[in-house]
Amino acid sequence: MNPEDRQHEPASAGPETPQTRNDAGIRKTAMKTVAVVLFMGAMAWAAIPMYNLFCKVTGYGGTTREATEASDVVLDKTIKVRFDASKDRDMPWEFKPLQKEMELKIGETGLAFYEAYNPTDRVVAGTASYNVAPFAAGSFFIKIDCFCFTEQVLQPGERVSMPVTFYVDPEIVDDDEAKYAKAITLSYTFHETELPEEDLAALDTGDAAAAEVTAN
Repeated sequence: MNPEDRQHEPASAGPETPQTRNDAGIRKTAMKTVAVVLFMGAMAWAAIPMYNLFCKVTGYGGTTREATEASDVVLDKTIKVRFDASKDRDMPWEFKPLQKEMELKIGETGLAFYEAYNPTDRVVAGTASYNVAPFAAGSFFIKIDCFCFTEQVLQPGERVSMPVTFYVDPEIVDDDEAKYAKAITLSYTFHETELPEEDLAALDTGDAAAAEVTAN
């Protein structure tokens, strides 16, 4: 090779050292870790609706079930139902059960009430999540009607009583775990949600009218 050809050879990147190999390995591991985290996050997000549906159908995790009519079987055996209420830390409402507990026959239809109050100066919407303890009794606690089925909207200063109609499925006495339950606790947690479109439209109309009055 003549000297002129050597002048056009690309510059060498230098010999690979243990340090450069280590840095490359760290970068590769970091990229793999980020990819795995993103993938797992996407899978978890996609799994939430399926998990909720599974719980609703099976009662897994203390999730209750729904029915359109009362039970046609009522047993002589009774069971206590206790009522609990809580709210997400960002939910401004006051929320409580209007009865601490009730005793009814298994299969008998019960009617309980919860109260919500909006102490703020704005319209607030909310939905209630729920579960039953012990978990084994979840699939045997049947709701016929419940405020938790739909979003609730409270005006500033509004106070409402919200009903839940339910019964305990007589098949609970045949379940290996749930048959030992002497009491069931029904718990609700309220979470603030975005206002429905019609309420947002009403607010916009009211704001526009107020602005016009002020301008005049």
